[in-house]
Amino acid sequence: MQINDLYTFIAAMTLLTITPGLDTVLVIRNTSRGGKGDGYATSLGICLGLYVHATWSAIGVAAIISQSPELFNGIKLIGAAYLIWLGVSGVRSLKGGVGLIDVQADGSQVSVFTSIRQGFLSNVLNPKTAVFYLAFLPQFIDASGNLWLQSIFLASIHFVLAMVWQCGLASMLDKAKLWLSSGKVNYRLQMCSSLVLIALGALLVFECL
Repeated sequence: MQINDLYTFIAAMTLLTITPGLDTVLVIRNTSRGGKGDGYATSLGICLGLYVHATWSAIGVAAIISQSPELFNGIKLIGAAYLIWLGVSGVRSLKGGVGLIDVQADGSQVSVFTSIRQGFLSNVLNPKTAVFYLAFLPQFIDASGNLWLQSIFLASIHFVLAMVWQCGLASMLDKAKLWLSSGKVNYRLQMCSSLVLIALGALLVFECL
């Protein structure tokens, strides 16, 4: 399989992966909610979503989205609504200003499926990721080869990079669990991350107007 400038792709994707964004916020939020297991599961969901974007990019669906304002805005609004819902749910879970201190550090009270689903949907419903893949991946793909296989291969590299970074972040947060076990600290961390999710969703809505 011929990939153009593979090392350039890896370097660029590494920098993009460690740049704070929605994925980082969601992993932090869920790690503070249910421990590193929750963060790992969220990261897995996020990274599985990359294959959806890679497939869309390969078959041209992302191109249709980028050239159809109505469809593009519709998908942006769906993604924005989901982000806002995640943020509002996080704020509502902070009952009585205590935070989720009743959740065990190993995440045993948090469904793994729920965390994977949240990560997956937040990634798949993010139109910016779809457009990014459409614009970025073709620069490294050999047009004479199998476009889908090459896209999946590049997405797999992104998958590994993102999993290593996000799981490492979750592990570092988990090591600070004694600090996070403080009701006030836990409350503030979850409140801040939830408000950031709401703000990101609101920004997407604003961009659609």
